[in-house]
Order: sequence, then C-alpha cells, then structure tokens
Amino acid sequence: MSEQQHIKLPEGSIEKQTNTLNLGPTHPATHGVFQNVLEMDGERIVSATPTVGYIHRAFEKIAERRPYYQITPLTDRLNYCSAPINNIGWHLTVEKLLGIQTPKRVDYLRVIIMELARITDHLICNSVIGVDSGAFTGFLYVMQYRELVYEIYEEICGSRLTTNIGRVGGFERNFTPVAFQKIEKFLAEYPAVLKEFESLFTRNRIFIERTQGVGAITAERAMNYGFTGPNLRAAGVDYDVRVANPYCSYQDFEFSIPVGTTGDTYDRFLVRNAEMWQSLSIIRQAMEKIKTLPEHVYHADVPAYYLPDKDDVYTKMEALIYHFKIVMGETDILPGELYHPVEGANGELGFYLISDGGRSPYRLHFRRPCFVYYQAYPELVKGAMLSDAIICLSSLNLIAGELDA
Repeated sequence: MSEQQHIKLPEGSIEKQTNTLNLGPTHPATHGVFQNVLEMDGERIVSATPTVGYIHRAFEKIAERRPYYQITPLTDRLNYCSAPINNIGWHLTVEKLLGIQTPKRVDYLRVIIMELARITDHLICNSVIGVDSGAFTGFLYVMQYRELVYEIYEEICGSRLTTNIGRVGGFERNFTPVAFQKIEKFLAEYPAVLKEFESLFTRNRIFIERTQGVGAITAERAMNYGFTGPNLRAAGVDYDVRVANPYCSYQDFEFSIPVGTTGDTYDRFLVRNAEMWQSLSIIRQAMEKIKTLPEHVYHADVPAYYLPDKDDVYTKMEALIYHFKIVMGETDILPGELYHPVEGANGELGFYLISDGGRSPYRLHFRRPCFVYYQAYPELVKGAMLSDAIICLSSLNLIAGELDA
C-alpha cells in the first residue's frame, strides 16, 4: 500500500467542500431558543437555514378559550423585554372593538409606561450588541437603570418583567406619588448615563469595524420582507405607527423619527440610541401634560367592562353584579373584525381580532415583528463571518418569545 493512497470517488461525484454547523438552539450567543443550520466555508457563511418553534406555546389558540381580560398575561410573554407595550396594545384593540374612549390622563399615563418600556428594550438590545463585540462594561453600566424602570413597574402594578399592567379601559389603580418620584429620578439621571454609554461605543474603532457593513439591508429589501420599527428606520424609511396611525393621543406630542442610511448593524445601533432620547422627551412632555388634568382619573367610565373597586363589590349590589358578569364572562362583547397596530420596541406589533359576540375571541392573531425579521436573517448573514452572524442576530433584537407565539 503506497504512502499516499487516495480514495477513488465514483465518477461524476463532487466531494463536499463545506462544513455544517448548528448555531443554536441552546447556545448562549443566540440570545434565545432558536436554531440556525449554517453551511460554512471555513469561517465564511455560505448559507443559513433558520428553524422556529422551540418555545411555541399556542397563545393564539389559548386566547380563543379565554375571556378578553384574561388574555393580557399571554401578551406579556411575547416580547418580554417590553411587556407593557404588548399589554396596552391588547387593551387598545379590545377598546377599539367595544368603542371605548379613554380619558386624556389615561392616554398620557399609558404613553409614559410604553416609552419607559421602549427605553428598556433598546437599552438591552444595544448593550448586548456591545457584549457581542467584546465590550461588557456598557451592559453592566446601563442595567442599573433597567432595574429602576422595573421598580417603577413594581410600584404601579406589583410586577417587574411580565407586568400584566393595566386593564381594558385604563389602569387597575392610580399612579402613586412614589411612582412619579421614581419616574422623575429616571428622567434626571438616565440622560447622563445614556450619553456616556454612547461615548463608549459610537466612535470606538473596534466597535465600528465590528458593526459597519454587517447585516446590511436596503430599504427596498426591508420593505419587501415587511420590516418595521428600528430595523426598517435604520434602512432609511421613516415609518412609525405612532405617527402614521396615532393612538393613545401620540398626536399631542412632539418628537422626531430617527433614520439611518445603510441598514447595517451600526445604523440599527445608532437609531435605537436616538430613539431613547426621543422617548425621554416624550415622557417629559407627558409628565407636564398630566399636571394639568384631574389627579383621580385613571380609567374610563365603562362599568360593564372595567372591574369595580373591591370595597364597592363588598358594599354595593350594582358593583357586585358587574364584577360577577365580567369575571364569569357574562358581559356581551360586540361582534366585529379589526386590526390594531402599536409601535412596539421591535416594530409594528399588531392584533388581528375577530369577535362573534362570545365571551372569547373567535380568532386572534398576533403580528410579531421578530417573526418577520427572522425570515431575512439568511440573506443578512450570507457571505459574512461566523462572528458577524452573532452580532447581526443581536442587532435585529430577535426575542424568542415573540418569534414563537
């Protein structure tokens, strides 16, 4: 046998030149339970095949067996980094079906909570992009202010991550003086921290070289895929649901829509940073507007759909009847079909609802922006390095809970 004996391949066959690599579903760098089967030529990605469904929980089907007010906890578990936006988006959808008009103070309180949630979501996304580029300091630094926002949630509704905040018609209780003090504290302290966070990354040569040109997408391709939110705006399209289809009195606020030019990881990072500044401005405006409104108003006057105070339930027959009918699902729900979008931290979060007049939805579909983005991922990473695949995934801000409803 010669020293350099070769295996003779069948005539016409081609030896495989690439390696197959599983990225996920349990690798910590994927930031969620989802898998990509990568075909690698050395360190270069030839193709990617994404898979979903690892934490599919059948929320849409479960919702068809639940009364409307019991669906709110399901929405918590979509994008759990900004759960209050999911909660309030669902309440707005039901209010649209029922024709409920909420007072201005309720709208402004909701705006404060949604913009705080947007900040925490962007804060997590951008600091994790830093971690994936090798910079851990920024992540640790800003986490203390996510904690402060969670303390605000806790003061308002008693929960932190999966908030179940608010009710159809408004909030379950009024904001306490302590809640407003914590909000003021956040508004006073976070701008300096955000400015310092930006200075750590924006002109950092290592960070720029790791992010510029990575995962780029044109405005046309982004729109063809159905991109919305920061990922679309980073490509240069100034679409924002808060401006295009205002809800919660967003038309009363002055703010700009940050946009990028290249649609790459660096632009997505810059757009989210700029949006945090805009959210801070919106919260300040809402705090000023609330001062001119009656302090006792925190829900609409809709006793047929809004649970009465417990003290009233124990002492007033009418309140007891309303409480019983709401809890037991005996309240009539109007039949109808509608779609209601809100500007989630990740993009357009939509609720497509069909009611046949029963105690539960006939059909409910969640439009989850992450599910849309993930379809574009193979195109974004084709030809990129393996390390780029990780940081591109982070810049899209893919949340596994929103990917699998």
